[in-house]
Amino acid sequence: MKEELLIVDAYNMIGNWPHLTKLKLADRLEDARDELLSELAEYKKYQDVNMIVVFDAMYVPGNSKSFINKYDMEIVWTSKDQTADSYIEALARKKQDRFTQVIVATSDQAEQWTIFAAGALRIPARELLADVQRTKKDVEIEARKITDQSLVARRGKLKPEQLRALERLRDRLSNEGH
Repeated sequence: MKEELLIVDAYNMIGNWPHLTKLKLADRLEDARDELLSELAEYKKYQDVNMIVVFDAMYVPGNSKSFINKYDMEIVWTSKDQTADSYIEALARKKQDRFTQVIVATSDQAEQWTIFAAGALRIPARELLADVQRTKKDVEIEARKITDQSLVARRGKLKPEQLRALERLRDRLSNEGH
């Protein structure tokens, strides 16, 4: 079975994930980047997938390097004379081999054909968003189940004297008007 490598075209996600697009349009691009990386880091943790997130620095002066230490994934800022598309296309050709299945997250139709030609797969931005949200929801459901089971296991069944004491307390509170 091949190892999977997910390469994410970061600004393509920001432009296609509605909650990130709102941040960008509100002139909060830095917040949109941070939110994207945070969501992808959680997704990576629970899906156990190798991931490279590529930001196009061609038109973004003074890009932030602080993200690199904050998240457990490879984050790339292209050089100012290189687009994210060209970087991703070259990386997909380089990484796609008999041991690694490259999957590129993008909604850029032109990039898609180059990706397919390299033998890589493509996941549209909205599909990745749905998968990220589904994973988050599944993790929350499992966490609740574990917490509930843990409480039941720790608590165990109440003894008859405990049940009688609780019943007396409930009666007293209802008589007091609470």
